[in-house]
Amino acid sequence: MKKLNLIVLLTVLMSMVGAKALAYDIAVENADGVTIYYNYISDGLELEITYKNTDYKSYSGNFVIPDEVTYMNRTRKVTGIGKRAFYNCSGLTSVTIGNSVTSIGDHAFYDCSGLTSVTIGNSVTSIGEKAFYNCDKLQKVIVKDIAAWCNIKFNGYYAYYANPLYYAHHLYSDEDTEIKNLVIPNSVTSIGYNAFSGCSGLSSVTIPNSVTSIGSEAFWRCSGLSSVTIGNSVTSIGSSAFYECDNLATVVSLIENPFKIRGKTYNNMMTFSQNTFMNGTLYVPVGTKEKYKATEGWKDFLFIEDGTGGSDPVTPEAKKCEKPTISYKNGKLTFNCETEGATCVSSITDADMGTYTANEVQLGVTYSISVYAAKAEYEDSETVYATLCWVDVEPKTEGIANGMASISARAILVQSEGGVLKVQGIDDGTQVSVYGINGMQEGSAVSQNGTATVRTSLQAGSVAIVKVGSKSIKVVVK
Repeated sequence: MKKLNLIVLLTVLMSMVGAKALAYDIAVENADGVTIYYNYISDGLELEITYKNTDYKSYSGNFVIPDEVTYMNRTRKVTGIGKRAFYNCSGLTSVTIGNSVTSIGDHAFYDCSGLTSVTIGNSVTSIGEKAFYNCDKLQKVIVKDIAAWCNIKFNGYYAYYANPLYYAHHLYSDEDTEIKNLVIPNSVTSIGYNAFSGCSGLSSVTIPNSVTSIGSEAFWRCSGLSSVTIGNSVTSIGSSAFYECDNLATVVSLIENPFKIRGKTYNNMMTFSQNTFMNGTLYVPVGTKEKYKATEGWKDFLFIEDGTGGSDPVTPEAKKCEKPTISYKNGKLTFNCETEGATCVSSITDADMGTYTANEVQLGVTYSISVYAAKAEYEDSETVYATLCWVDVEPKTEGIANGMASISARAILVQSEGGVLKVQGIDDGTQVSVYGINGMQEGSAVSQNGTATVRTSLQAGSVAIVKVGSKSIKVVVK
């Protein structure tokens, strides 16, 4: 009897071991015939990539993480890379992480000794401890959005081992161009802990006035960094933010009222390296030199000068994307920017979407459209707005700038800038007239090639009545 019980116990233990060996919930082949293993997360509504079994080494080659997976006629987004998902995958050479993934788990790419490049999408918000530990052959980190990269949180006591730049040293844009002169976009308000640490390929950094804080070790060990410009809204700089940046020779601070930073007495936690304090030049706003000389940390700079260093070539000049244009033809909106390589980022919102407590809801079927142009190493462009209305709804009488409205069962695009109104998407030969709110005609034109351009003396903020055929629309001139 005891022998039988022992056999039953061993059988149960073996079955338990077998169950644990399989680490995944489902396995699905991608379009290339590669089997990928997933676990259900978020109550089964989403998926994260995992490994096949405790032998790991589940993946190899050039690996692309899909945005979504269909299994048994159910489609789910892939939003995570689980703990040890690619652990010890020495045959993995590159990985592309799409925009659906928001988190990368602890030890996710630990000991991927053959990994040479990683592309990180703009939805990733956290990367776990030692996520890229011992990825010694990693040569490049490609990011799709610098603004998103600035906000990534690197987790754990060994957070710097989570940052792939610690190994790769070189940052690339989505166009696969190495970023040497980094211009942080003005949509960024803070630069996170460890964000660019180890990125020795950087030679200059421009931090815009939109940024209010620079995290600890943000540019630690950026050994190639020679100049940095700090915007005037920064109110805190963390410990070791520019430590071991031994070639940093030019620091331009636009801060009018300097605050305490960690000086030379903090040893390996000082904000700047001793080499920078002793041999670099700190440029400050005119009239603030004495303030800096009296402020802890900043006063440790041996050389402090008024101004921005004149035409010093190592102080980069911020470049800005051209403002995009919106065109409408054959039922399609088209966005275009003259800055080569820029991407037009657009969003559409519906004012009717929401929760109501009334018994009746007046639906306007109105869509607000905004678009701006973005490119690595460039400031984002100004945002252009449009409004889309439908034919049997009274058009909005305010807020329609560069607007879009519907006339005679057709959607048209109305744009205004500097008193010039352009109407697109109408039949050739259509009469377009523009009136002021006082009823006086400001101008008119006949459409050619689907477009009519009317020049007026209307000022920004004034209301114009645009009459197209028998239909009139109110727009606010921008």
